[in-house]
Amino acid sequence: MKTRDILEETFSALKSNKVRTGLTMLGIVIGIASVIAMVAIGQGASNSVSSQIESMGANLIMVSPGAQRTFGGARESRGGAKTLTIEDAEKILSQVDNVSAVAKVVSSQQQVVSTGTNTNTSILGTESSYSTIRSIEIAEGNFITDQQVEKTSKVAVLGSTTRDDLFGEDETDVVGEKIRINGVEYKVIGIAAEKGGSGMTSSDDVVYIPYTTAQRYLTGNKYLTGIYISAESSEVSTTVQDDIETLLLNLHGIESSDDADFSIMNQSDMLETASDVTGTFTVLLAAIAGISLLVGGIGIMNMMLTTVTERTREIGLRKAIGARKRDISLQFLTEATVLTFLGGILGVVFGAIVSIGLNYFDVTETQVSISSVLLAFGVSALIGIVFGYYPAKRAANLNPIDALRYE
Repeated sequence: MKTRDILEETFSALKSNKVRTGLTMLGIVIGIASVIAMVAIGQGASNSVSSQIESMGANLIMVSPGAQRTFGGARESRGGAKTLTIEDAEKILSQVDNVSAVAKVVSSQQQVVSTGTNTNTSILGTESSYSTIRSIEIAEGNFITDQQVEKTSKVAVLGSTTRDDLFGEDETDVVGEKIRINGVEYKVIGIAAEKGGSGMTSSDDVVYIPYTTAQRYLTGNKYLTGIYISAESSEVSTTVQDDIETLLLNLHGIESSDDADFSIMNQSDMLETASDVTGTFTVLLAAIAGISLLVGGIGIMNMMLTTVTERTREIGLRKAIGARKRDISLQFLTEATVLTFLGGILGVVFGAIVSIGLNYFDVTETQVSISSVLLAFGVSALIGIVFGYYPAKRAANLNPIDALRYE
């Protein structure tokens, strides 16, 4: 049979029972659309996490107090430990090569009060170099200066979210206002530009104050809760990290890194961990959506077996006038493949619309990739071949005499 004849017979057979064809295709459409949407959600989540990590600053290295440990495949530190000092930070800046900036950090969670309103947010005590390391831009006023750190000044820079929570989104003249943290009054000297993020990862829901002020009025001790370092380039980040580890081990009188009372992580470590997590998340979503494809494939097989039964006399007649097994098998296999391929096209379109809609209405960030679209087309065609093979073989193996007698 010619290709044109096969296609004409295929579309004629599919149109002969439009309702059954449509319902069978629906399983494939839902399966493919689910895969496209789920992979887009996973890819969007991966991009969102990666962009947030990259926005933390250029060539960032973070030192945290407490021994490093493993939890669920990811590394974490006991941030409540008291092992990092101002001297550690100053030694890193003066003795480690290829370090462009170092910022001391003292963090705390506190209730912040302004006139008539309050909010619970992160208080981050730091110094002027922090804005350079973390690429913080100031929308209004100024960031903390070294002079304010030396004088233990009671000044504060608000993140955009904290500003909105305390003074309202419509308030434009916040610089110069007063807020209270832990019963102590602070003067607002600046508003940080919005960086994005949400929940615990938000860089906007924060109040910056001098670290010396945080040590005196919030923590009541001389220890740091973190040291942020910016390497001169990404190429030397790993070397700088190793040099910092060696220096701190010597300063703390520790011989083995296994006994270290601090932990170090750079952006590459965080990106790798985030990629592993989001990659697993994407695969899980795709696997769940793949169940719909399996159900759709079974529906294809069921329909084709029913079609073979209904067209038994037709098959017998074709064989009687000279049709070969190959022609019969190819005919039914083509019907199954075309059915799944058309369902795949509709599924891709529907999945893309769902993904774009989720992104448009800010439900979640999504990204439809070309690879997922090509994969969907390939999978839909494969389903047609795999689940159409048995019905096609069964049709081809029918005895023409028995088929002609079939009622």
